Amino acid sequence: MNSPSIQNAQGDHRAIQVLAFDIFGTVVDWHGSIQKEMAELYPQVDGDAFALAWRKGYQPAMARVMQGELPWTLIDDLHRLILDGLLPEFGLDHLSEAQKKYLNRVWHRLQPWPDTVEALHRLKQKYILCTLSNGNVNLLTRMSKSAGLPWDCILSAEVFHAYKPDPKTYLGVARIFDVAPHAVMLVAAHHDDLEGAKACGLQTAYVERPQELGLGRPKDVSPRAAHDLHAHDLNDLANQLGC
Repeated sequence: MNSPSIQNAQGDHRAIQVLAFDIFGTVVDWHGSIQKEMAELYPQVDGDAFALAWRKGYQPAMARVMQGELPWTLIDDLHRLILDGLLPEFGLDHLSEAQKKYLNRVWHRLQPWPDTVEALHRLKQKYILCTLSNGNVNLLTRMSKSAGLPWDCILSAEVFHAYKPDPKTYLGVARIFDVAPHAVMLVAAHHDDLEGAKACGLQTAYVERPQELGLGRPKDVSPRAAHDLHAHDLNDLANQLGC
């Protein structure tokens, strides 16, 4: 299958200076990583269902912050709120506080997709690479250290006190690097994230992650005309960008 042209009516790749990456699902395999750890720590639990249930609470928890029901809250702490609600459902309410803390930090230990590290090193030769994630700085830093992710800079919703898709996040990348919005390309496996970036003037690249929700739940990763680039994985993106 041929990849779409690296330049189309949506934007000019020659203007790009910064590649900003969504993390959960795009760069790292949150579902597979959590499922694997659950199999090792608590094999009696359905790790597939546990991972999906934990992630399902992510958007509603952030909505509570954005609607003012909760004060500004780090994703680590939101993950813990969700986790505390899940433990009884999965028969894990007996865990000690130390065990709960360790389990909550599984998000710090998420593993990259097989193409990620090689592709990031390729892209880093030509572009500034940064994260643009709702994950907090501590989470992203420890995850990146563990997974060997070669960022030039770690940016987070924590820096802007706003979760994606708030325009403060996307425009904040351009502001920090002192470039026009179209000099930044958001790389993500989620259409809504890319739509938010596009509305702020950023260029966008969709990356197929058909197994994000698990092996038995393939995502629809069909191309959409709104995105500047569509890549089968991050190495394909590197190819399209001439890296």
